[in-house]
Amino acid sequence: MMVYQLIFSPTGGTQAVANALSGGQVVDLTDRNFDFSSVALTAEDVAFIAVPSYGGRVPLPAVERLGKVHGGGARAVLVCVYGNRAYEDTLAELSDVAEFAGFRVVAGVAALAEHSIARKYAAGRPDESDKAVLRDFQARIQAKLDAGDTTAPALPGNRPYKKRGVRSIVPQAGKACTACGRCAVVCPVGAINAANPKVTDSSKCISCMRCVAQCPVHARDLNPVVLGGLELALKPVCSTRKENELFL
Repeated sequence: MMVYQLIFSPTGGTQAVANALSGGQVVDLTDRNFDFSSVALTAEDVAFIAVPSYGGRVPLPAVERLGKVHGGGARAVLVCVYGNRAYEDTLAELSDVAEFAGFRVVAGVAALAEHSIARKYAAGRPDESDKAVLRDFQARIQAKLDAGDTTAPALPGNRPYKKRGVRSIVPQAGKACTACGRCAVVCPVGAINAANPKVTDSSKCISCMRCVAQCPVHARDLNPVVLGGLELALKPVCSTRKENELFL
């Protein structure tokens, strides 16, 4: 039996949640150059499939890349990570994507991590309390697997899913940019011009903030007026601490 982590984690929050639940061989769903059709699991394997919630949906690149994986009947634990607003239809959609790829869904988690754009919300999460909850749930998942129970949990969400929102928050390079090209290399969708990293294709950008997180000189950021407006809009729904939701 092999344990896999299939992770779309542009800024590290989703990876931190997944690590609290499991170890295993990592398949990086942010790598736009990887051949995901080469990933083949078996019915004896276990996969932790973890994605952030983008506007209540699974990020489209993650949908497309997971669809190329050969699940082979492997048991799957679905992990949806969100920044304290709401995850809406993310788990339902992820379940459908996983089943289409040949996985058997046996558990699900909706977990908290620092909001990737408005970082003041869910700051520092997953914290130690979150990690303790996730470790305990991992033990419960293992007990279910040891018992040979592969029943699918009831997961929240609607079908049809909510309409995808249009993301228009595009990080820009500032004066400190050295044009090293790191952001262009790590961008999950190839939105940054490799020849001129100060140029970003807004029609491709998914506002994942990976370029901001990976810039070695912290030269990429958001327009402070736009960020301030977003933080203000999120304040009513993000200010109260939410807790992890577990589905077994």
